[in-house]
Amino acid sequence: MMKKFVYGNPVDTDAIVNDVEATVGQVPVGTSAIDDHVFSFTYALAPADKVYGLGEQVRGIDKRGWEYESWATDEPHHHEDKRSLYSAHNFIVVDGEKPFGLFVDYPGRVKFDIGYTQSDALRVECEADLKLYYFEGESVLDIVRQFRHAIGKSYKAPKFAFGYGQSRWGYKTQDDFKDVVRKLDELDIPIDMLYMDIDYMQDFKDFTLNEKEFDGRFDQFVQWMKERDVHLVPIIDAGVKKQDGYFAYEEGKQNDYFCKLEDHKTDFIGAVWPGYSVFPDFLNDKARHWFGMQYEALTKYGIDAFWNDMNEPALFYSQYGIDKLNGQLEEFLANEKDEVPYFKLGTQVESLKNSMDDYRRFYHHKGDQWLRHDKVHNLYGYFMTRSASEAFETLRPDQRTLMFSRSSYIGMHRYGGIWTGDNKSWWSHLGLIVHQLPAINMAGFLYTGPDLGGFGADTTRDLVLRFLQIGVFTPLMRNHSALGTREQEPYQFERPEDFRHLIGLRYRLVPYLYSEYLKAIENDTLMFKALAFEYKDDPIASQIEDQLLLGDEIMLAPVLTQNATGRAVYLPQAMTKVVFHADETIEQTPMDAGWHFVDYPLNELVFFIRLGKAVPLAKAARRVTDIDWNALEWLGDGRDYTLYDDDGTTKEDTLIIKNLERQK
Repeated sequence: MMKKFVYGNPVDTDAIVNDVEATVGQVPVGTSAIDDHVFSFTYALAPADKVYGLGEQVRGIDKRGWEYESWATDEPHHHEDKRSLYSAHNFIVVDGEKPFGLFVDYPGRVKFDIGYTQSDALRVECEADLKLYYFEGESVLDIVRQFRHAIGKSYKAPKFAFGYGQSRWGYKTQDDFKDVVRKLDELDIPIDMLYMDIDYMQDFKDFTLNEKEFDGRFDQFVQWMKERDVHLVPIIDAGVKKQDGYFAYEEGKQNDYFCKLEDHKTDFIGAVWPGYSVFPDFLNDKARHWFGMQYEALTKYGIDAFWNDMNEPALFYSQYGIDKLNGQLEEFLANEKDEVPYFKLGTQVESLKNSMDDYRRFYHHKGDQWLRHDKVHNLYGYFMTRSASEAFETLRPDQRTLMFSRSSYIGMHRYGGIWTGDNKSWWSHLGLIVHQLPAINMAGFLYTGPDLGGFGADTTRDLVLRFLQIGVFTPLMRNHSALGTREQEPYQFERPEDFRHLIGLRYRLVPYLYSEYLKAIENDTLMFKALAFEYKDDPIASQIEDQLLLGDEIMLAPVLTQNATGRAVYLPQAMTKVVFHADETIEQTPMDAGWHFVDYPLNELVFFIRLGKAVPLAKAARRVTDIDWNALEWLGDGRDYTLYDDDGTTKEDTLIIKNLERQK
C-alpha cells in the first residue's frame, strides 16, 4: 500500500512516475507537524526495530544510531562521522512489528535523526514544501518492491559495461592509455573499458580534447581502441569554464543557459578544475537539452560511454568567497595582539569549499519559477545525467550508452548508474562497500560499484586483491586511483597472475551477474540484500552486516581485515562453498547451517550457493563480447536456473528468458 501526503508547495522532482492521489490527514504511523515552515515526522522506535535505506551513506546497513543528512556533498573523506556523501536517497524502511517505508520527496536538505539525539526516536526534518510517500507491506523486500515500482524501471547498461575497467587520474598521453591496454593484454588480463579522467581535455574544458595529444588524431586513437574491443569512457564535469571564445561558454551565455544570481540576470561564477566557471541550469528544459547535445563532440567519434563528475555541484571557491576571505585576512594582519589565528584562519579558508553562502547565491529557472539553488540542490547531479541520457535518444537513438554519475537523487536511477565516489585505500572501506550496496539498490540504483583498490591514499597489493574479490560481483568493476597516489594497475605488483585469475573469474560470472541485473530491473527487486532481509527470524543472520546475498542463489562473505587468511562465516541454511583456486580448479563443498571458519587466500575467490540453487558459469574470455553464452557450466547442487538475457546493446526491449536445465 502506498499513500502520498503533500505539504506546502513542493517542487516537482520527477522522482515518482507511478503516482497516486494525495491523501488528506495524518501519516498512519508516527506524528507529523509543521512549525515555522519546518516539517517534522517523529516515530517511537521499539528496541528491536531496524532502519534500512538512505542509499549512499556512511555506517552500517542498519542506520540506527546516527544522524544523516541528505545533502549532495563533494566529500572525499568517507569517515563514519560524516553525515552526507555525494548523493541524496531519501528512502528508509523501518523494519519492526509492522514494517513501513518513507520517501521524503524534498530536493533540499533533509535530516534523518535515527536514534541519535534520542535512542528510541526517529525524526525526519526538512522545509515544509514536500511530498511524503508512505509504504506499508509485509516485509522489507515487499516495501522496497512497491517503492521501486513507484519510481520506475532502473537504467539498463550495455552488456560491455559488465567487463573490467581500468582508470587512473593521471593518464594524459595517447601512449599512457595505450600502454595500459598493451600491458594488460600481454599478461592476458581481460579489459573492456579504459577511463579518461580530466587530463584528456584542453585546460579541463568540457567537450574539448587536449590539443597536444589528440588534435586531428582522436578518431585514430578511438579506432585503435575499437580494434582491440576496448571502450573509452571520458569524464564530463558540471562546471563550464568562463572563457571568451570557448564555444560552450559562448553558446550558454548567449542563450542564458547558466545559473543566475538573485537578479536573475548575472551568471553565478564559481571555481572548479578549469578555474572560474559557470554552471548549466539543468532544471531549465532548454538548457538541459543544450548541454546534453554537447556530448556529440565525443559521440561523433564513436564514444559510447561516459561518467559525470563534480555534479553536486562541487565548488572549490567563488569570487564572492575570496573577497570575503581577503577582508578577513586584512583584519588579521591589522590585529596587533599577540594571537595565533591558525585555527580560525584554517576554518575560514576551508569554508570557501562548497560554501552554503554560495549555494544560496544562485538560482535556477524551472518553467515559470525561479528557485534558489539550496532549495533544489540535490537535483543537480540527477538532472545533469538526465540531460545526457535524453540527448542520447537523439545522438545514439538505437544504442545503449554507458552512463554513471557521482551525484544523484532518486529518479536519476532511470537515466544512469552511480559509483560511490572518492573512497580511500583503507581496509575500512571494504566494509563500507558491503554496507552501501543493499541501500543503493533500494534507492533504485543497480548499476553501481566503488573505486576498486581505493581512489585516495596509497594502496597495497593485498588490499587491491581484497577489493577485487568484492568487485568481481559489483555491476561496475573499475580499478581507479588518484593522481599522486601509488599506481595500482594489476601489472604494478608482483605475481600479476593473481590479478589475472580474479579478473578472469569476473568474465566467467558475467552470465549470472548480468541475468540477476536484468531480473532486478524487470521485477523491481534487489541484486544485493542484507541477510536480515530474507532471514529476519534468524537471530544471528539478522545481526550480520559483513555478508550479503546476491540474487537468489549466492551469498558473499568477503575478507575485510588486513593480514587475515580467512574469516568466520555464518550460514543461515545449508549451502555449497565454492572455491576458485589459483590453479584454475574449482572446489565445491556442501556445508551445514551454522558457523564455520573459512580459509580465503588472496589469490582465490570464495562464495556460497544456497541449497537447491544453481549458478551458470561461462568459459574464460578476454572481452565481454567473447563470452559464449551457449556453453555454460554449472555451480551448486540445483537442477535449473532462469537466465535473463538480451542483445546487450540496443535500447529496444530484447529481453530473453531461458529456463536452463542441468543435464544429468
